[in-house]
Amino acid sequence: MAKVEIERRGQILVVRINRPEARNAVDAETAGLLEAAVNEFRHDKGLRVMVLTGSGDVSFCAGADLKAARGLIERRGAGRSGPMGFSRITDLGKPTIAAVNGYCLAGGLELACWCDFRIASAGAKFGVVNRRWGVPLIDGGTQRLPRIVGLGNALYLIESGAMINAEHALRMGLIQEIVPDGAALDRAAELAVRMAEYPWTSLINDRRAAYEGLALDLPRGIKREKDIHAEFFRDVEMFEGLEKFKQGRRPAPPTPPV
Repeated sequence: MAKVEIERRGQILVVRINRPEARNAVDAETAGLLEAAVNEFRHDKGLRVMVLTGSGDVSFCAGADLKAARGLIERRGAGRSGPMGFSRITDLGKPTIAAVNGYCLAGGLELACWCDFRIASAGAKFGVVNRRWGVPLIDGGTQRLPRIVGLGNALYLIESGAMINAEHALRMGLIQEIVPDGAALDRAAELAVRMAEYPWTSLINDRRAAYEGLALDLPRGIKREKDIHAEFFRDVEMFEGLEKFKQGRRPAPPTPPV
């Protein structure tokens, strides 16, 4: 049984951590397979959106397999891509969604934060529980978590080691939707399909501008947005979309969350 399963659904790539017997904790082999899956997504022009999830309903990912922690650190390429497999890859250029079922803890939370946004089941639990064992966040958690939830919320999780439920995570902005248990992957895939159908150039350029603007003050961020979209008037897909609008052919937005 492969420790990471990949499933192509048209333009969507579902990447599933597949160690349910270990709450989908990541060992060196799993990390290498995750890195390979992300690189496949990055280089395949036929794939537009990636959904990351975990097998079963008990756990999205409980973090690093602490029984095999040395192997994670010593894994070839870990310094470049991150111990958990892909957390240090920052030039993906395409959307990613985390479908969180059950426990999303420690390094697993760092992987979820690597994604653009997160859909969670009602029974999901989140936390930097590695705090209890003196294990640091070295897969981007100290950088991504404050950007997602703000410094106070991030430090609350990072310093206290508290485990929070889905409702709390939604209030602080860590997740964007709560769905019934067992429905996170279906909802994430539904959104991914809709995103993949949108005119593509404007979507990926808006995504790029949002990420790059995080490191800039507002005036420079506005300029960066302008520069990234400098050729928007040459975008054939945009003009096709505007023509459909004039003809009354207007795609419905995604259905609201349950």
